[in-house]
Amino acid sequence: MEQSIHLTVVKSNKVVEAGYMLTLAEQRVLLACIAQIDSKAVLTEHYRFEITASGVADLAGLENLSNAYRDLKKAAEKLYERSVIIDDPDPDNPQICQRKTRWISSIDYVPGEGKLVLSFAVGIIPYLSQLSREFTQYKLKHVSRFESVYSIRLYELLVQWSSVGEREIEIEWLKRQFQVVDKYDRVVDLKKRVIDPAVKEINELSNLWVKYGQRKSGRQVTHFQFQFGVKDRDKQPAAERKQISEDEINRQARPGETRAAVIARLTGTSLSGMAKPGESFDQALERKRKLAEVKKNLS
Repeated sequence: MEQSIHLTVVKSNKVVEAGYMLTLAEQRVLLACIAQIDSKAVLTEHYRFEITASGVADLAGLENLSNAYRDLKKAAEKLYERSVIIDDPDPDNPQICQRKTRWISSIDYVPGEGKLVLSFAVGIIPYLSQLSREFTQYKLKHVSRFESVYSIRLYELLVQWSSVGEREIEIEWLKRQFQVVDKYDRVVDLKKRVIDPAVKEINELSNLWVKYGQRKSGRQVTHFQFQFGVKDRDKQPAAERKQISEDEINRQARPGETRAAVIARLTGTSLSGMAKPGESFDQALERKRKLAEVKKNLS
């Protein structure tokens, strides 16, 4: 577990955009377990994942091991009861609008060893394993020091659009997915309690830089507009950044591979740059262009 911060978290975009609320301790436990999954392999509900208090301390940079034991015990108390709501869960069955499932099917706390042992629920497994398209991935170490659950959620939503570098998010949708609909009636409160702390932590503790603005529909603020990028990559001179021509895309394409998949493979980004299920890379870029026009008109 001590090496878990070097592992990669891979989730279906359906889970990245799902509605759920977890405590920070619960998030850390789940992410540490998800990072142990081979996202391309078969996973069953019988597979058992382990995480220790020392592993949590290593993951979060906690100097006091007793705090790690405390967090592990808190996670064990309610994690079994936590659920996640996935919109349009089955592309082959569009009549299903939502699916509600538990995250885990069983959990054991071993106090003498300071250890949790858990298994993922059948309903969530298809969104964590055997993934070949529409997924988001990132290094666990990039979110391990966050102190806000909203920082983790926002980071994932941004990384999902890593191929574009901009994302516009409807405020009401964000509140539903973060499950804070009843908490922040005013946008200024949502910004103060959720968005601003998350942006601050992402800038200070992760591999991304991010800034944001807002868009109005009429007199009401309805959307947040985020711009972001990878810190180290964006420090490179523009001439050194990897540019891919159409000829190169066509030449490098493998049989049956989509344009988006070619770009993702050659640039090292994930397929998660697609905006929504079924939206192509080109459509995401067109969305980016329109967003830029909106910003220009507002300035």
